[in-house]
Amino acid sequence: MAVDPVCKMEVYEKTANYKSEYQGKTYYFCAEMCKNAFEENPKKYIQQSPK
Repeated sequence: MAVDPVCKMEVYEKTANYKSEYQGKTYYFCAEMCKNAFEENPKKYIQQSPK
């Protein structure tokens, strides 16, 4: 399971319809709205995500 960096919802990587790559890492999203928000300002959401 992956966590959508925008809304923090759990997403199955294998079935996720929305994905984005940033700095060599793939991020998974529950919806197109979350994917679009991430792509507009990925640093905002990555800083919130624990690593």
